Amino acid sequence: MQLVAKEHFMALTVFDRLSGFLQGKGVDFSVLQHAPVFTSEEAAEVRGTSLASGAKALICKADEQFVLIVLPADRRLASKQVRKEASVKSLRFATREEVEQLTGLAPGSIPPFGSLFNFPTWCDNRLSEQARINFNAGDHTVSISMTYEDFLKAETPRMGSFSE
Repeated sequence: MQLVAKEHFMALTVFDRLSGFLQGKGVDFSVLQHAPVFTSEEAAEVRGTSLASGAKALICKADEQFVLIVLPADRRLASKQVRKEASVKSLRFATREEVEQLTGLAPGSIPPFGSLFNFPTWCDNRLSEQARINFNAGDHTVSISMTYEDFLKAETPRMGSFSE
């Protein structure tokens, strides 16, 4: 067994961690490098995919816990519905500073895998309407495409009606 220096481990990018995680789960995925994108609409256009197939990852604070909520990119968070379904009193988006501190990433580049950051993952039921999902993989210039079924196999999120 080869020991890996702490500095090397710490230098692993989120993309490296994500691709290793997916390979470890035995799921197939494809990687697309592209021009930087900062909105779901730009991402869908550069990927040549539908907006609905985008898996938008939002970091939110639900009561005292941060969670990652995944929605189809053509929908928005239904805060009242999330609070009701998840039995939480307060729900807010994480601030830009919190997102960067918690993930090391800029908003908009976060993959839909809360487990990479030790967060629970909650997924909107509507994402199941997509055979394949697409998402940024830790960078505004790298996307991953995979089947929705493989996403469920790899992440096993809490499902619910979280979007409108």
